[in-house]
Amino acid sequence: MINKIQNAQLESFIFTLVIGLLVFGPVRAQEDKENRPNVLFIASDDLNDWVGVLKGHPQVKTPNIDRLAARGMLFTNAHTQAPLCNPSRVSIITGLRPSTTGIYGLAPRHRQIEKTKDAVTLPQHFAANGYRTLSGGKVLHAGITSKEREVEFQEWGPDGGHAPKPEEKLVKEPLDMVNHPLVDWGVYPVEDEAAMDDYQVASWAVEQLAREDIREKPFFLAVGFNKPHVPLYTTQKWFDLYPEEDIILPPAPQGDRDDVPDFAWYLHWFLPEPRLSWVIENNQWRAKVRAYLATISFMDAQVGRVLDALEARGLDKNTIVVFWSDHGYHLGEKDITGKNTLWERSTRVPLIFAGPGVSVGAQSSQPAELLDMYPTLVELAGLPAKSGLEGISLVPQLKKADTPRKRPAITTHNPGNHTIRSERWRYIRYADGSEELYDHLRDPGEWANLAKIPEYAEVITELASWIPAEDAPLAPGSRARILVEENGDWLWEGEPIKFGELIR
Repeated sequence: MINKIQNAQLESFIFTLVIGLLVFGPVRAQEDKENRPNVLFIASDDLNDWVGVLKGHPQVKTPNIDRLAARGMLFTNAHTQAPLCNPSRVSIITGLRPSTTGIYGLAPRHRQIEKTKDAVTLPQHFAANGYRTLSGGKVLHAGITSKEREVEFQEWGPDGGHAPKPEEKLVKEPLDMVNHPLVDWGVYPVEDEAAMDDYQVASWAVEQLAREDIREKPFFLAVGFNKPHVPLYTTQKWFDLYPEEDIILPPAPQGDRDDVPDFAWYLHWFLPEPRLSWVIENNQWRAKVRAYLATISFMDAQVGRVLDALEARGLDKNTIVVFWSDHGYHLGEKDITGKNTLWERSTRVPLIFAGPGVSVGAQSSQPAELLDMYPTLVELAGLPAKSGLEGISLVPQLKKADTPRKRPAITTHNPGNHTIRSERWRYIRYADGSEELYDHLRDPGEWANLAKIPEYAEVITELASWIPAEDAPLAPGSRARILVEENGDWLWEGEPIKFGELIR
């Protein structure tokens, strides 16, 4: 009799448990989905470390980016995977390195080649897990294709861009390289800043955050700002923050490239951006630095408008905010302006996380990579892990800033050219085998190349072990900023490099 009673009780318990799992399990799962954090994914273009909290320039004013950092985690040693827009953004959205995809230049796009045409991108992974995904401004590289518009995000806002532009360039002096229509700087437009593309992108983002249905499902909202990409235009009030006579120029010691391999010139052989010698000779160095600072502050104000809208709706409590730039930019350092280098000024970028699961007011000097954003956001949002990603989640550092990273940061520009950035060192190896080594503890400006000093051989060996084992060849359709070796000759944009014609 006792056994019968016990069996009956056991059967009743199992029945209750099964019913509970059937009834309450889905409810709990649904609740978990509904409570998943939103993601606000904010990008800037060509922004180096000239941000207040990064102290890249003593005069820069970025109160909104700084306040975001104050309520989250700032990575002070974050680096791009490519010092160029398209390969950097492809790496971010696919979670794959340029040395894996073969996308090194401004073309092709990731849906145009076999290797990545079916890649599950960051927004696609969020959409597959119940998120509403929206994109406005420059998140992917410019010129979004119909295929991308069909599959990458569910909703699209304005594409953003460089508008408006004056009928004639403001800088009249012909450049020392390509007289590109976008390579220009100065006060424009003279009318209200609402005419500028970045302002309109911010306005669109504010409208999305004000939607009545914004809380119906978690959102992944990507907002891409163009500035401080050239042309360096913005209205007078932002230039007024930086009187030209007071501008502090970045340090660019004469002869800084004397101990740098000649091959370094090959990576930025012939570009629209002028050399330092040109901006000095034409009395434009101070003007360009001023314009860069002004456009940074204008962009920062647009970030502030979006953050204000997030807070006004009370969405900040359950939204992960991440701010990033696709790569850095030189303003005279190493005798150049522009990007396309493997030095600190071109690879180092702002990277800030804030929101649920992130330490408040913290900073990490551990090396971080932009392709780490994909696995990090997946983990923070509680989504199923995505296999095949080459980034490493930053969640351990977001919880405890000094948690050691498994590897340094790796940046690549065209096949065979890599730089490895650890917490202390930067090592560069070019495709011809030439090298550079810098000790950031003693030489943050990277002015003394230590690569040929025997006592640093072990440091070089350890850092070199992180260079990708294989470099994917240039993807079909590669063009723009492409360097390749053919039959023993180096070609830039398909033309043989003749070192005697170098513009310094």
